[in-house]
Amino acid sequence: MRLGYFLTTIALFLIFVVTLVIQLRSRRYNPFFYWTVILSTSMAGTTMSDFMNRDAGAEYLSNGATELGRGPQGLGLGYPAGAALLISVLLVIFLVWKLSGMTFQIRDIVTFRDEALFWSAILVSNTLGTSMGDFLSDSSGLGYAGGALLVTGVLVVLMALMKAPAVPNVLLFWIAFVLTRPLGATAGDFLTKPAAKGGLDLGTVGSSAVLLVVLFGLMAHAQVRERRTSAARA
Repeated sequence: MRLGYFLTTIALFLIFVVTLVIQLRSRRYNPFFYWTVILSTSMAGTTMSDFMNRDAGAEYLSNGATELGRGPQGLGLGYPAGAALLISVLLVIFLVWKLSGMTFQIRDIVTFRDEALFWSAILVSNTLGTSMGDFLSDSSGLGYAGGALLVTGVLVVLMALMKAPAVPNVLLFWIAFVLTRPLGATAGDFLTKPAAKGGLDLGTVGSSAVLLVVLFGLMAHAQVRERRTSAARA
């Protein structure tokens, strides 16, 4: 059964809400909870971006599909309009963040309101980053590897700018965070897409399994570091 973009978006958004509630109820920083929410925003952001930018109904029918799934299968806004809408939403979140008297420093996020705004910004940023990644992979002409190399180059420039006192590190953080999503998207496409389309044809299941092992390894390492830091402070 084909769920389609509409039901998939709802399902993954609900997963994001569940992981976020677990994170918000945690009394202290837990790397596993934190990165699980990051992962869920990435998955939800992917389908949200597809739903906004594409007309999956036409896409499915052109590929010979006989079942479209329930509900609308995409708004068909396109990448420019979708990106403009997401940037506007992100700016509104930052404006509310600023007017509430909060700083944009991640380490200062302590209240429920702080976290709600932070994770809203993360979700919208991931959705925006997905749109950028899809544009680089599908419409820019750079291909999967070229798109990944371009984003990597921009991230290197941002790292160099961190030493420039005139550029706020908070601004660099959010730009870099948005760009990590198209980097992941283009790199993922490069790993999974057929060689005829410029990929390595490693397959979705195999690539996902390897990446999950790496992710859980990094999460376990972060958990150990957090425990050592807490023990040292005690």
